[in-house]
Amino acid sequence: MSARRPSRLAEPSSREPDSAPAALRMPPLRIAAIDRDVKFLNQLAGQARPLGWTLIVHQGPVTATTLQGGRPHAVLIDIGLLGPRWDDWLVRHPGRIPNLGVVVCTGRSTVSQRVRGLHMGADDWITKPCHIEEVIARLHAIVRAHRFRPVLDQTPPLRRGVLELRPDLHDALAARRPVGLTRREFEILLHLARHAGHVVERERLYSEVWGYTMARGSRSVDTLVRKIRNKLANVSPGWHYIHTEKGVGYSFAAKRIPKRASGRGERR
Repeated sequence: MSARRPSRLAEPSSREPDSAPAALRMPPLRIAAIDRDVKFLNQLAGQARPLGWTLIVHQGPVTATTLQGGRPHAVLIDIGLLGPRWDDWLVRHPGRIPNLGVVVCTGRSTVSQRVRGLHMGADDWITKPCHIEEVIARLHAIVRAHRFRPVLDQTPPLRRGVLELRPDLHDALAARRPVGLTRREFEILLHLARHAGHVVERERLYSEVWGYTMARGSRSVDTLVRKIRNKLANVSPGWHYIHTEKGVGYSFAAKRIPKRASGRGERR
């Protein structure tokens, strides 16, 4: 997908005014906005500029490479510009960028759309029309939450069997081959690997990776675990990693698959 060259509506000011709330006095942020609402963008720029924030505007959907080129701390997305496969775009592009805050800011939506967006990688969802001050505050909160997560970039690689997890890059290798996980998939696999040998309940896995309580009847964890298993099986067919504990959750243990059973993949 192509888009116009990104524009910058707000660049860092030379100094932060005394009127800026103390809670917002943090290193200047770079925010990417995928939006075409000129009035909204101008109001956002007007609030971002006094804080020393840089606002990088994309007029339509862009690739992860283009998005990452602006070195944003967070991306603000109007899903109305992404088409019917907006949820797939969330996974394929911002979902592949480590520690990127993802906030959907769009028009009216259904409960199922909001739930799906949050499951697929959005950290927050704001409905337009909205107050720009609230948008700024939510962006700040999301970036702060990412910054104060366990310090992954200082954690050494985790090796289990032929699997290597590199928290600093949000990257997984199996037999030195990239597994190709999204950010959420990597976080699930890393959490399970860090608790190897223990059963992790679905609800606990959801709350510790997503950051809030799992909705009744949600299958998000199961869906993503299935995707992780399939990706691992493609690059490391001789190993089992994630094991289902029926009625409870999942456990992690790197186990070789006997050659006569290797064609069964990661279904256990």
